[in-house]
This record gives sequence, C-alpha cells and structure tokens, in this order.
Amino acid sequence: MGEDNVGYIGYDSCFQIYGEKGNVGMMRMGGYYLGCPVWSNKEWAGSLLTRKARPPEFLQQYASVFNTVEGNTTFYALPKPETVAKWLADTPPYFRFCLKFPRTISHDKRLQFAEEETRYFFHLFEPLASRLGPLFLQLPPSFGPRELPALEAFLDQSPRQYRYAVEVRHIDFFTRPGPENALNAMLAERDIDRVIFDSRGVHSATPGFSEAVVKAQDRKPNLPIRTVALAKHPMVRYISHPSLEENREHFRYWAQTVATWMDQGREPYVFIHVPDDTYAPLFAREFHKTLQQVKFLPDMPEWPGEMEPPPAEQLALF
Repeated sequence: MGEDNVGYIGYDSCFQIYGEKGNVGMMRMGGYYLGCPVWSNKEWAGSLLTRKARPPEFLQQYASVFNTVEGNTTFYALPKPETVAKWLADTPPYFRFCLKFPRTISHDKRLQFAEEETRYFFHLFEPLASRLGPLFLQLPPSFGPRELPALEAFLDQSPRQYRYAVEVRHIDFFTRPGPENALNAMLAERDIDRVIFDSRGVHSATPGFSEAVVKAQDRKPNLPIRTVALAKHPMVRYISHPSLEENREHFRYWAQTVATWMDQGREPYVFIHVPDDTYAPLFAREFHKTLQQVKFLPDMPEWPGEMEPPPAEQLALF
C-alpha cells in the first residue's frame, strides 16, 4: 500500500483500483463526468476490458476507468430488481448512471396517463439512488411547444430527491425564440438541465463510410447546437465521426465549453458516441486529453485491458 492506501482487488481477470485518501481511481477528473453510451461491448476486450472478460465483469471494469454511463437500455426495457442490485454492487460510490426514462413514458404516452409506469421506474431504481446522475428524459421529435404543459406537469410530479435532464428534438425549440425561451425558463426554474445533442461529427461523414454510419445518420437528428447551461450538471451527447481526426475540432470546442462550465462551479456530463461504439472509449480518452490542454486535470486511470501482461504466445517471441 502506498500513501494513498490504494488497493488492487482482483475479480478473476479484472483489476479495480480504489483509494480511501484522494479516491484514487475515482476519475472525477477534477470536476466532470465522462462516459460512453454503454458499458458492455465485447469489442472492447483487450483494450478497455481484459482479454477474457465475461459480460458479468464488464461493468466492474468499465467503472474502474469511467465515472458515468448513459443508461440507454432502460429506454427499451427495464432490468430485473436483482440486476439493479448487481449494478450497485459492481460500481464504486462515485460512479453515476444517467438512466433514460422508458419510451413507454416519453414516446408512447407522451408523459400523460403514465403514472403507473413512472411509479414503477422510480421504485425499481430506488436501491440505486446513491449512484444516479441526472435521470434522462428524451422526448420525440414531434413533442413540440404545445406539449410544454405536459412536460412541466410531469417534472413537477417527479420525486424532488433526484436530478433530471431533458432532451428535446422538436425544431421549434431551436429556431423559434419564444418556445426555446419558454422551455429554458421552465427548466432553469426547476434546476433541471437541458441535454445538448451534437451530431455534427457523424453527419459530416460520407454516407457510404459504413453501414453503422448510415444507421446513425438516419437515427440521429442534425439539430442546431446549444451550449446553454441551465443547472448544475449540463449534459453533452457528442455523436462522433468514425474517424478520430475528423472530431478534433469539435473536441476542442467542447473542451473549452466544458472548462468554462467547470470554472463556473458546474459539474458537466460528457458522453462520447461512435456509430457502432467500438471506439467510444478511445474517443472519450482523446476528449479528456483535449480537455487537459485547457484545464489542469489528472490523467485517466489505466485501462484493465492495457494493464494485463502480454499473452503467452507474444512473450515467447522475446
């Protein structure tokens, strides 16, 4: 043990780092949260994850590096209570899940007459309360200014012990000052963050780049960018170009913005997407390095897959 009381705890092939003094491994990165849209991707084996990592180990290993994750899976289906308990056990105290409200609530019922589904959502994740970041409400593109009263009522009826972030996609919230100002004022009054969705990276790629790019361009709207921070935890979702170099300019833009928010005492959330998410951890690490150029921050923790010794057949070559 060193002076930071660092312990290396083995979970089969997983090395996790915890520190009581200074929270080594915490990866708060000086006051912001950085993560990927998922924590489970078998393509990360041998890089972010160890070579023989099994799916039950993925979250532990991911959370030894990143300090947050988007909870996109809850948009499509809710986990079992025992799965929620495992999420709690597999993550350190500083880790934050930004869980997305189910589409049944946001898209199918459009925030109305969804009391039963909403109650179950909060009940299911109550054991995970200490790990929750802003709960993420994504609204459909057709959810426009006329439905703001429904959004306002839904937020006012939601438990106040949690934080929330709202993503709108209706074009009127970006091109008409009246609706946009009304939305921002309503959220700011309730100390609720507006999700900032930036798909410039992926939409700058040629459509034939890959099938994953075509799907992402079809599913991700190309909306105007807003950098307004309404509350404590502004949230950025950046959808990358599949080539790292094509994202450099956007990384610099967001690094400067995030640094400004941090200087204001805010704790931003940044999620880096890639069309098929294979390179999401790598691109996220590059974003952190870019932020380090404008803000004094610690390095990210080492990746479990990069901490492993080389495989035996590789060692035999030397």
